[in-house]
Parts: sequence; C-alpha cells; structure tokens
Amino acid sequence: MKKYIYIFYFSVTALLFFTTGCKKFQGISKGNLSFSADTIVFDTVFTTIGSSTKQFKIYNKESKTVKIDQIELMGGSNSPFRLNVDGASGKMFSSIKLEGKDSLFVFLEVTLKVNNQSNPMVIQDSIRFRTNGKDQYIQLAVWGQDIYYHYSRLTAKNQLLDLNEGTWANDKPHLIYGAAFIDEGKTLNIQAGTKIYLHKNAMLYNYKGTLNINGEKDKEVLIQSDRLESEYKDVAGQYYGIYFDSARPSIINYAIIKNGTTGIHVFSNNESNTTNYTVEVTNTQIYNNLNNGILIYSGGSVFAENCVISKNGSFGLLVLLSGNFNFNHCSILGYNSDSKNQAVGIINHFNIAGVTNVGSIHQGVIKNSVIYGNLPSEIAFDTINISGVTLNFDIQRCVIKKENPGTDAFYTNGNIWNKDPLFNNVSNRQFTFISSSPLKGSADANFPTLSGKTIEGLLVNPPNIGAY
Repeated sequence: MKKYIYIFYFSVTALLFFTTGCKKFQGISKGNLSFSADTIVFDTVFTTIGSSTKQFKIYNKESKTVKIDQIELMGGSNSPFRLNVDGASGKMFSSIKLEGKDSLFVFLEVTLKVNNQSNPMVIQDSIRFRTNGKDQYIQLAVWGQDIYYHYSRLTAKNQLLDLNEGTWANDKPHLIYGAAFIDEGKTLNIQAGTKIYLHKNAMLYNYKGTLNINGEKDKEVLIQSDRLESEYKDVAGQYYGIYFDSARPSIINYAIIKNGTTGIHVFSNNESNTTNYTVEVTNTQIYNNLNNGILIYSGGSVFAENCVISKNGSFGLLVLLSGNFNFNHCSILGYNSDSKNQAVGIINHFNIAGVTNVGSIHQGVIKNSVIYGNLPSEIAFDTINISGVTLNFDIQRCVIKKENPGTDAFYTNGNIWNKDPLFNNVSNRQFTFISSSPLKGSADANFPTLSGKTIEGLLVNPPNIGAY
C-alpha cells in the first residue's frame, strides 16, 4: 500500500511542478528599479484646470521578480499631483510585484489651486519608490499660473452670463471656455501684452459690439490654445477663433493668432455701419489655423495692413458670398503642405438649402502685397456675374504666384508674376527676405501704410512689397 502512496505522491508533485506555468520560478530579486525618466516637468498649467497626462515606465531589468514595497507621492494628501499605477489611482501604493524583464506604466496628472499671484510659480514634489529597503525618487515640477477665467453659460431664464466690456487686465492670462461674449452696444478693450488662451472649440465672440485689441510692437496680444505642452506647439484647430457677428467697427493691432480653426471670422456688417470696415487688422500675424486665416462671409468688411497670414490649412484669405476687403502691404502665404487651397480665394456664391445665393463685392483691393506658396497658383476666383451683382477688384503692385499670369483688367500697375520672394526661412515662418528679392523696393509709394512703417516698425524708402 505504501508503494502506491509514494508513487501517487510523486506523480502529483511532478504534475504540479510542470503545470504551474511556462515560467520557472526565479524567487524575489534584491535588485533595484530603473526608470524611463528621473524628472517629470509639466509645462505651464493654469490653476483649477487639470493638466494633460504624462507617463513614464518602471523597469525591472533583473531576471527575478522585484517586489516594490511602496510607491508614494511625498506631498501626500496635499500634493496637487495624481498617480495611476497599473490601472489604480491614488497617492500611495504597496506590495506591487514586477516580474523579471518586465515594465510597468505610471500615469501622472496635476491640478493646481488658485494662488492669487500674477507671476508664474513652480510647484515641486517627488515620487518615492521603496524596494528592498532602498529608496529611489522621481522628481516632479510644474509651472503654475493664475488666470482670469471666462466661461459663457445660460441661466434658467436664458440670460447669458459672462458678458465682457471695459478693459481686460494684462497682469495675468485670460482663459476662455465656450465663449467670451461682447454684447450689442458694448466695447471690450484688450491691452498690449495680454495673453488669451482658448479651450477646445472656444471663441472670442463679438455680437454687434466693439472689440479693440491694442497690442504694440514687442508687446503683441497673444491668442492661442490652452494646451501649452510642446507637442501641441504646431497643432491646428485647437479652438475656434475670433468671431465678428454684425459687429460695430473694431480694431486688431499687433496680435498673434495661431493654431485655431479660423483666425478671424467676419460675418455680416452692423446695420448702422455703412462707411467703416467691420474690423481693421494691422501689424498682425495669423498662422497655422485649421481652415482659414481670415474669413469674410456674407457682407463683412476687412481692412488689413502689415499683416502676415501664412500656413493655414485652407485659405489664408477667403471671401465667401459677399463682403469687402482692402489689403495693403500684406504677406498672404500658403506653404501649408496639407492644403489644396490657395492663399487667396474669392467665391461670390454659396448654396444654402439647395438654393445658390450670389453676392456682391463692392471693394476687393490688394496692393503692395505678396501672394505666394507651394501651389502652382496661390490666388483663385470663382465668381458669378449676373444682373444686380457688383464685382469690383483692384490688384496692383503685388508679387503673385499664378500658373497663368492674370489678364483681367483689375490686375493693374506693375504686378510681378511667379518670381520667388526669396524668403529667409519658410519652414520657420521667417518671411523676411534676402536683398535680391523681387519684394525689395518694388511697392507703390502712393499707398503707404497708416503708420508709414513696416510690421517691424521700420521706415523703408523705397517701400517693399509685403509686410516686412
């Protein structure tokens, strides 16, 4: 009987040994951990607004399993950081086993409290990893910035809250969720040096009011997305843009508008405004927007001077259905590798509910400007001229890229066709030019800028074509 018991015991033991898995048990390593980074730094994070998620990896380079006794945020419950380890969230984790030659992701976020300071501050913390009685650390740092917060919302009685008028302070950035509204008859002034950040799909919306953006040279008003991480630096379409809806005469001077959907959208003209432009845009850079740099739709009117409109996903300037425009000493440029549309597009018809609407363009002026890019032609007209419709264009003293140079009567007075502007560095948006450029000294001095200077604030005689 004992013989059979011994045989049975041996068989079961052998079966258990060979069926415990493919991996041979190696015991617990007394080694330490390795990490994909020793410091995690967040770019500027606005107070009360959560950051994006960063991640790093923990490596066990030993062949044996490592037992991590403890993972702990040293700031404890007061730490603004949040951890997620192996799918679990918290400030502290215990007894985590990491098999040999394996790794583990750790995800990290941060939300900062209001600090009532104008200047950015640095918040630091660390994560301690205790393994085999030894402590290892990953350092954490984040730049925190207080903000002025704008969030449009309706009350129970459909009254719109967060209407804006007066003057925005420039000591701290402004963050827009949804929309910051300027209501009918109101005026909002934005001072030089103000930084305006917009969340996804947000816009600065001017409804029958007045918006004055009063930037200065070297103190431009910055308008961009609230995603400040380096990977979002050149991502278009992160918010909508500035929307003028039947607005009173407004001004944008020395602004930088980038990475939105449409930089400036001008819809219709205020009924009481029959002589002035809806918006005058001067000394401004508009670039890397998903669709258009400037869109004029259904009756809006724009004066632009010393502006650089470049690398937008669709048109740099699009006039759709109707509207008026007067551009002087501007650089309207394509150079977006994904765009199939021209730097300038003029289309005076639009299909609405199956009906083709046709509009008038009473003033369509481009002077002393460069219209160039990667496409064979960077200016395109798609117009319908029927009874009751007015189309009035005047394009002169421009450097234009067009596969077949224009022969229409509105191309007057010394346009230069298909000569490379010889910009210094297109890929880095350095649209200054070398001394042999056809832009140099080729503008008409009879149409000077309002200030008599270039976008750099220089007096140039004879004047150059474009903004520089």
